[in-house]
Amino acid sequence: MLLFTDTALLMLLALLLDSLVGDPPWLWRHVPHPVVLFGKVIEIADQDFNTPDTSESRRKLYGAIFLIALIACALLIGALLEVIFRGLPLGEIGIIVVGAIFIAQRSLYDHVAAVRDGLSQGGLEGGRKAVAMIVGRDPEQLDEAGVARAAIESCAENHADGVVAPVFWFLLLGLPGLLAYKAVNTADSMIGHKTDRHRAFGWASARFDDLVNLPAARLSGLLLALSAPLFGKRIGESLQIMRRDAPKHRSPNAGWPEAAMAAVLGLALAGPRAYAGYRVDDPYMNTDGRRDATAGDIARSLKALVFACIVQAGVVALVAVATLFV
Repeated sequence: MLLFTDTALLMLLALLLDSLVGDPPWLWRHVPHPVVLFGKVIEIADQDFNTPDTSESRRKLYGAIFLIALIACALLIGALLEVIFRGLPLGEIGIIVVGAIFIAQRSLYDHVAAVRDGLSQGGLEGGRKAVAMIVGRDPEQLDEAGVARAAIESCAENHADGVVAPVFWFLLLGLPGLLAYKAVNTADSMIGHKTDRHRAFGWASARFDDLVNLPAARLSGLLLALSAPLFGKRIGESLQIMRRDAPKHRSPNAGWPEAAMAAVLGLALAGPRAYAGYRVDDPYMNTDGRRDATAGDIARSLKALVFACIVQAGVVALVAVATLFV
């Protein structure tokens, strides 16, 4: 899709639109969000094909077949939308709007900021209530430092799969790539868990999500590491910590942005965590960092997030300019 010289420009405008508007709640009260529609399809498949009386091997097979069908449908819908928009006068505006809908810069900032405000204004209970909206772990087992670390880790990880990855796949494959990525990512978030119910049926979704997020996770880590001077840290040292600690994470991707964020903020992130139904005993990212994170550290993570988003937009702008000469 980079052969279309306006693809990067359209994404740059989508990034700008998302940063200004985000996800207006009044709109989604009247029109279902596309991700919600993906979720409905995944929920139906989960109910119909992931039944307790089905063998684990068959559920694994059903999950893989469903994922292939889901990706094919998303690619087809994205291709049809792109053809329709490019055939209309000023149809590029439609591409910009769809791009903005699937990018989570503003909504990520707002949700993480809500944890900062909940913790600073409402104490532990306020922080737990806000963080429960963005993480899957059990908030009742978190103290104030745990709430802050959870919010910061979510900020880092979601920068990779909610901001960098959609931009990457749009630049590579246009709207088909963007929609297919979001379908895979939604499936992973809903059924890609290591619980008894989803270990088999969600296996393909979890593994494929790992694959499509490989480049974005590393790019996200790099962008976050570049913010190190804002916090009195060195970029080279932050990159070194990221490369050293990221492979220790249970996820092949989450460790890269989390380790980078830990390094620039001087915190120890990840580590043992309790989720709904299971517990993980991960090592810490930047193990020498502080573990007593605060609402102030959440504010600093948001500063790193904004910096990373600005740098990414700058890179997209450079690509847009460069493609004018191709």
